[in-house]
Amino acid sequence: MRQLLPVAREITPEELPDLYDAPGPWLRAGLVTTLDGTVAVDGASAGLSGPADRLVFRALRTVADAVVVGNGTARAEDYRAIPVPPAAAAWRAAHDRRPDVLLVVVSATGQVDPDARWLTGPAVLVVPDTAQVPDLPVEVWRLGQRTVDLAGMVAALHARGLTRLLCEGGPTLLASLLEARLLDELCLTHSPLVGAVGPDLLAVSPERPQPLALTQLLLDDPGVLLARWRVVRSTGDDH
Repeated sequence: MRQLLPVAREITPEELPDLYDAPGPWLRAGLVTTLDGTVAVDGASAGLSGPADRLVFRALRTVADAVVVGNGTARAEDYRAIPVPPAAAAWRAAHDRRPDVLLVVVSATGQVDPDARWLTGPAVLVVPDTAQVPDLPVEVWRLGQRTVDLAGMVAALHARGLTRLLCEGGPTLLASLLEARLLDELCLTHSPLVGAVGPDLLAVSPERPQPLALTQLLLDDPGVLLARWRVVRSTGDDH
């Protein structure tokens, strides 16, 4: 893998956690997409991902305090508790991070499969007050009236000392975070494919376009681009 920006050099897999470590507080999204914007094939992102994307995916999780994901994506991708393999555990211990990565599942309805595998690990479910939630073996946060108060969710995570947050989609949650001006960075893998049928990167476009600045670009064969885009804040943004 080769870094093209900000400085051209070769990158080893062992360097990726340090390369992707984020300041806190920081909310980033990590996704893979085709060149024309598709983020899943047959309901999952596995058909778009390759070795380089999987390495960066693991690095992003290694440096995160919590992973935030929509319930639909958690169901489609068959999420489980966030694994912390030995290399990640060693990195986290050396950088004074918590041993576990909390999984935060966001649902507008609270309709969660009671047999979902993610319910067996460190996790919370975030729902609005109106959601009908079955009896589940995880903590449930009720934030917001008819929709989840995402700013309140971020504040609640920060209050627990979880300041480095990674959103793994899906398109509805990502669009909502952008609309709420909560996202700091988009880590986007561009898979060299076009014409795949599936959901787009954003479920809906934000009312106000948000400028991004390219801060890092990696290249891996055959033509896989791994980019980091920082959200450019305007003076009118509260976040």
